[in-house]
Amino acid sequence: MNSVGYILICDDQFIIHETISTYLKAEGFTYDSAYDGEEALEKAYKTKPDLIILDLMMPKLNGIDVCRTLRKTTDVPIIMLTAKGEEIDKILGLELGADDYIVKPFSPREVVARVKTVLRRRTTSRNEKEPILRYDGLEINVSAYEVRLNGVLIHCTPKEVEIVYLLASHPGQVFDREQILSNVWGEDYYGDTRSVDTQIKRIRQKLTCKDLGWSIKSIYGVGYKFEATNR
Repeated sequence: MNSVGYILICDDQFIIHETISTYLKAEGFTYDSAYDGEEALEKAYKTKPDLIILDLMMPKLNGIDVCRTLRKTTDVPIIMLTAKGEEIDKILGLELGADDYIVKPFSPREVVARVKTVLRRRTTSRNEKEPILRYDGLEINVSAYEVRLNGVLIHCTPKEVEIVYLLASHPGQVFDREQILSNVWGEDYYGDTRSVDTQIKRIRQKLTCKDLGWSIKSIYGVGYKFEATNR
């Protein structure tokens, strides 16, 4: 059977690895395992997986710190595993650039389905969109997941890049928070709209520059839009 993707499973519980890997192999995926945060980072950099399944609570380095470190240099898709009730950690994980999260206990079939969805969404995003958008002093390269302001590369998480791209590719169109979640995280994602507000706040902080002919506007009671006077 040909591999359809290489997955790195990061969790400190052997049973989690055993269960998820059995279902991944049945669907044609290959995999590797990491049992603590330091090993997760080492293997992520060394083996360059197509997707990482990352538990929040691990020895040596927790999942939030692993995600934060990875997002400094890579846009590899990340699905976070959280224990029931860890709402703050789930939101924080998504703000740092995780692509999805799954609450324990979970069905291994659900994990495989989420893996397929995230990989398909990432491939579709890169293949179907106009590769580069340019406005006054702003360049958004969605294929490379890069944003430049006046020629300077701005560090943005993959989700921040996708949100900026979504708004900038529809100048003048207002998107409510649910639409942003649906377009960026996928229609099957049921997340908290508060994450959108936090993402927009972080984007604005990173893309601060006066006298440029564009801005991200808040539409009170509705959502956000990208307003541009020239392109």
